[in-house]
Amino acid sequence: MSVPKRLVVGLSGASGMPYALDLLQTLRRVGGLEVHLVMSQGAKRVLAEEAGLSLEAVEALAHVVHRSSDLGAPIASGSFRTLGMVIVPCSATTLAKVAYGLADNLLTRAAYVTLKERRPLVLVPREAPLPLPSLEAMVKATLAGATILPAAPGFYHKPQTIEDLLAFMTQRILDLLGLEYSRAPRWGELQELELD
Repeated sequence: MSVPKRLVVGLSGASGMPYALDLLQTLRRVGGLEVHLVMSQGAKRVLAEEAGLSLEAVEALAHVVHRSSDLGAPIASGSFRTLGMVIVPCSATTLAKVAYGLADNLLTRAAYVTLKERRPLVLVPREAPLPLPSLEAMVKATLAGATILPAAPGFYHKPQTIEDLLAFMTQRILDLLGLEYSRAPRWGELQELELD
């Protein structure tokens, strides 16, 4: 019996909503994938500030939307099979909760379950510089099984637009979750690369 192609996407209250939107828009094009979305209250506030989109427009990018207060949602249980989870952007508070197993809302509970079931969990923090508590939380989350992917796009693909930078991060997330989809050029696939 194959694992259902479901992915949990969490948005928390940190700057970096364009990364989340690019990912969600891309996931809609990945065939046969069911996207489950959960947003913290902080994410909804940042979304309004950074994206200029209505909550409804963002929720329409997912197949299933869960309220952060609904600890009885399917994604709160390990028996609900998924391919994994990504939290983008991942706030320092959410990072700390995940690192220490504090499952006080559906976003952090789903992350806890993802780790518990040994499924891929990708955390995409954007805040900088990083104070010691955040660095320690990153180490703790990594030891628990999460992958820390800072929102720091590369430049070897010679990006020309903001969309190129967003695509770079989306491609890395897709790769880490084992999803086959071409969103950005890869290192060995570039036509010509000038190295000094």
